[in-house]
Amino acid sequence: MVDQHTIEAVLAGDQDAWDVVVKHFGPLVWSVVRAHGLSAADASDVVQGTWLRLVESLPGIRDPERISSWLCTTARREAALLLRRTRGEQLTAEPVEPADPVGAGHSADPVLAVLTADEGRRLWRAVESMDEPCRSLFRLMAAAPDAGVHQLAGRLGMPTGSYGPTRRRCLDRLRSLLVPQEAAS
Repeated sequence: MVDQHTIEAVLAGDQDAWDVVVKHFGPLVWSVVRAHGLSAADASDVVQGTWLRLVESLPGIRDPERISSWLCTTARREAALLLRRTRGEQLTAEPVEPADPVGAGHSADPVLAVLTADEGRRLWRAVESMDEPCRSLFRLMAAAPDAGVHQLAGRLGMPTGSYGPTRRRCLDRLRSLLVPQEAAS
């Protein structure tokens, strides 16, 4: 477990504490990066970049329980940045506005937008609380929605025939995590 004491030890230069952080979060970072379908060399670069960002940002992290979320977000951003660079895409200062889901000339309901965002955060918190391979499976499904079963199973390192039953078990587990939360809401 990575706690505030471990973070303080890392900041003080304790190599053993850093090894604990890497051992604890390393599989998470790799699973997020692998979900982007990068080459082995590119994936290694993204993982290294993610750890570098953590080292740079660690003094400002006040809640060690949020490090896993921070690492996931950072790894996704680093992977997306690398993919954009390799495709020759340019980042712009202004984000591209998504298509109007309601219809031409109508703005989306702000209450609906807040509720949708809240549901998404609740869903991803539940996913982050799950064990492997479910966590990686859901991340990969979200990152590569058009990927086929063979591709998804390969990225997860499992036989193709195991993907369907594993996915079903993971979905059942996710439902069981979300239903009690819905009842409490």
